[in-house]
Amino acid sequence: MTRVLSGAVLLILMLAAVWFAPPLLFLIVAEILLWLACREYAALAGASGVAIPVTVATTGAMLTAAAFAPIALRALFWAPVDTVLMSAVVTIGALSLGRWQGERDAVAHVGAALVPLLYLGLPFGAMLAIREMWGREALLLLMLSVAVSDTAQYYTGRRYGRRHLAPAISPKKTIEGAIGGFAAGAVVMMLAGWFWLPIAPWWLRGLLGATLVALGICGDLFESMLKRSAGVKDSSALIPGHGGVLDRIDALLFAAPIYYVVLKNL
Repeated sequence: MTRVLSGAVLLILMLAAVWFAPPLLFLIVAEILLWLACREYAALAGASGVAIPVTVATTGAMLTAAAFAPIALRALFWAPVDTVLMSAVVTIGALSLGRWQGERDAVAHVGAALVPLLYLGLPFGAMLAIREMWGREALLLLMLSVAVSDTAQYYTGRRYGRRHLAPAISPKKTIEGAIGGFAAGAVVMMLAGWFWLPIAPWWLRGLLGATLVALGICGDLFESMLKRSAGVKDSSALIPGHGGVLDRIDALLFAAPIYYVVLKNL
């Protein structure tokens, strides 16, 4: 019951933010979630024996996302994404010089510190840009396709799952569940996209839906790999019955950037 209730609250809040929030409020909500996700990632890295400069890495990720801010907010903050990323990379690289004490894991520490910029900052920025450039409908379509696919994977896997998809990473995921997710995601993208993404033909929406499902599965497995490496079940206990922010957005982190690229080239 706790999982169901917290899931319902999350759904309502997500719909309200995407559909009703003005640009500034939506940016604030996105940055808060990104801050929480960065803290969870830092905890996973620490549990894996890799310490990162949390404040600097988190700030870099948040500035990367903010670089995609809607046009109406660029008077408050705006810099090209490449400028933000290059500045953040150089800053993190320079700071690593003072943190290194001769250990043989410099590559791991520096690499882990750069991950939030790409793994978290860019996807959040992509979602901000999608809402700004193609409307709230396009962003909601992405979230709906991924959410329905996740649900279909869960129930199809429970009912028909026999063959493991990636047993070393996530023993509960099955090939049969993934097939159910592919079908559900493609159908949602084709049908809902008829109204919310009319610039794409039906066949392209179906292909896009299946692609987003594949990316979502990769995102889910990627986060599961991080958690398994860290020896934890959830990224945090923030959301009762659901884990942390990373546990809820893992599929979107891989799907959103490619969705943004596709829309940009339609």
